[in-house]
Formats: sequence, C-alpha cells, structure tokens
Amino acid sequence: MISFIRSKKTAVAVVGLAAVSLAMTGCAGGSSGGSSSAASGTYTFWDPYPQFDDSSDWAKLVQACGTEAGVTVERTGYDTSDLTSKALLAGQQGNSPDLLLVDNPVVSTLAEAGLLTDTDETGADTSDIEQNILAAGQIDGATYGVPIGANTLALYYNKTVLDAAGVDPASITDWDTLTSALEKVSASGGKGITFSAIGTEEGSFQFLPWYWGSGAELTDLSSDDAVSALDLWTGWVEDGYAPNSVIGNTQTTSWQEFLTGEYAFGENGTWQLAGVKDSGIDYGIISIPAKDGGAAPAPTGGEFLTVPVQSDDARYGVSEKIRACLTSTDNLVATDTTLSYVAPTKDAQEQQVQADPDLEPWVTAVGDAKGRTSDDLGTEYPKISEQLWKAVQNSLSGSSSAQDALDEAQQAAESATK
Repeated sequence: MISFIRSKKTAVAVVGLAAVSLAMTGCAGGSSGGSSSAASGTYTFWDPYPQFDDSSDWAKLVQACGTEAGVTVERTGYDTSDLTSKALLAGQQGNSPDLLLVDNPVVSTLAEAGLLTDTDETGADTSDIEQNILAAGQIDGATYGVPIGANTLALYYNKTVLDAAGVDPASITDWDTLTSALEKVSASGGKGITFSAIGTEEGSFQFLPWYWGSGAELTDLSSDDAVSALDLWTGWVEDGYAPNSVIGNTQTTSWQEFLTGEYAFGENGTWQLAGVKDSGIDYGIISIPAKDGGAAPAPTGGEFLTVPVQSDDARYGVSEKIRACLTSTDNLVATDTTLSYVAPTKDAQEQQVQADPDLEPWVTAVGDAKGRTSDDLGTEYPKISEQLWKAVQNSLSGSSSAQDALDEAQQAAESATK
C-alpha cells in the first residue's frame, strides 16, 4: 500500500506468518486455451508479499485454494512499490495476472485504466462485506474486487502517564478534552502525543482522522473546518504537546517514540497491537475523537483481491473460486488475525473478537472508518493528498499559517485535478 503498509509488513514479518492479505495470482499467461482449458492449467497470482516463500502458511493457503478450484496457482510476490507499476504495464501489454492483491487506493487507478473486472462480471458475492470497507474499491457504482481485511488508526494511550497527570481516558470525548488532557500531562512532566506528519502519503493518512473529524471534505482543502484541523496539530507542536519530530516521523518512528513509555498518546494502527502487548506498557485504546464529539472517521488500509481483465473471459469462473476460497470466513479469520487486520465481514469479526477481546476497539474503529478514495474521488485522491501533506508540513514547520498553507494546497489541487 503506502507508507503505513510498510509498518504493517514489519509487524507481519515479526509475527512470521504468511497469511497476509489476499495476494492475487492471476495471469493472462495461461489464457490462451479458451473456455475448455479455463478450468484447468495454471493461474497466476501477484501479491505484495515477497517475504513469504513457498513454505509459508500464506503461500500454502494460496496453493490450497488453487487445488480446490482444480488448477495450479503460480504465485509471485512483489514489493509494494513495484506491484502497481508492474500491474499497469502488464495490463497495457494484455498480460495481466488472473488474480491481483493490491492496496485499496490502487484499485481506482487500475479500474479507471480499464484493467480490472467488476464483481458483476466475475459473480463475486459482496453482500456480507461491511459497506465502508467495500467502498474503497467502488467507482461510479461498480465494485472492483473484494477486501481481505482492513486496518485503521486510533489512539493508543499509556495508563501510567495518564494516571500521573490525573487524566481519565474516558473523559476524552472531543478535541477540547483531548487538548486539556495533553496540557495536564505536560504540566505533570510527561510528554503528550506523537504521530506521523511526514511529507508523504503516510502523513496524509495520519492527518485524515483529524481532517475528516473537523467536518472537512477533500474537495475543499481550505475550508474553515480544514483550517481548524491543521491549527489543532500546529498548536500542539507549538505548545510542546507534540514533539517537533512529528514533521519527519514515519508511523514506525512515531511508534518507537510511544514505546519509550514517555508519551501519553500515540496515533497508530491495528498492526501495532502485537507490539504494544509485548512492550510492557500498561496501554489502552480509544477512537480518535471528532472535533465536537464522537469518533472521527479514520482512513481504511488493507488490500483488495481483484480479478484483472483477461482476453479469455472463461477464466473468471476459476479466478472467482480461488477468490471465494481465500475470503471464506475461516481463511479471513486466520489471515486477518495474523496481520492484526479487522476482517471485512461481521461473522469473521465476531470470531476474531472471541479469540482476542483486545481487537474489540479496533472493530469499532474500522466500523467508523472510510476509504481514502471513497466519495468517488478515485484517481484524484493521490493528487489531493499530495497537496494536503505539503500543507501539513508548511504549517507545522512554521513556514506558513494553516490558512495560507491550505489556501495554496487547494489551488494546487484544483490545477492537478482539472
């Protein structure tokens, strides 16, 4: 996916299980035989998990689902950064894989290029998938692929630091009460909050809960609501409630700061759950509050299992069988629990929480989340996001006011999306 996926991959590597998001293995390479050969032979599957070799649980699951469908699956794992460009090139050359597992914001890029089938064509049943998770793969009413799970953001907190400051985490319900808590922590000698505001998609990903929580929309970067969100972050840095390091923090370095045990809060994702359990920190988790109360919608991360366009459309039936196997409830639970993902269906979520009650706040957070390319932004999202993270950098560094930074970002985004 983007930078935050790097953090997730690190967590997955530590866990050591290969049950990563549904890596798709389709390939036009086996598409020359027509409908009679579509139900046999080799199907290609590309995923973003080169760290998982053929002996891994993930690779074994992919092979088992191919066997169940009556075919052999030839799986290739690519680095995330390479996978999108290779998928685009393969589509342009008419040599796409049969199945492709990609980060959810990439779905709109491939779909708008005409390289993906939609679920009506493949016959995929998406009726049990949570709508806000599915929306990340929808464009103009069509659905391109099926999510294997979702991660999102929330606030981890350190109970020891909050207790020393006399702060009850249950009292934090909106921006004012959170800022008040940070003030008390600072007065008690503790450190407030750490997050990632780096000038990449990772910074936008972390800013979006505050941005959306203000009521702002990505089509109007310079609205009063948007300015209030950036003023919030900038004010925290200026007042010393957040460290200057946030400007360069990735989600990994921000997490390392939280794991020192000095910070009251750390904004981070589901993929850090295993790490915080092992850290010895007396922790808790709350949803990121919206400006005026309630939970802010955080962005969804996670991959979609897609079926690229093939010259022989008879292959779609087998590809759908493989996809259905990989996204069955049992397989979703095994894969998503390993990744600290939240499964995309209620049945699988319930099984996850039964096995690990610590996942419950994350199920709630994912229920409040939304896709970055939702609202029919599609391929306009990356262009808007780039201007958003630049505005965050300009404001936090003190080179511009929040208003001026976002005014400039809105003008640039309008030009980029014409």
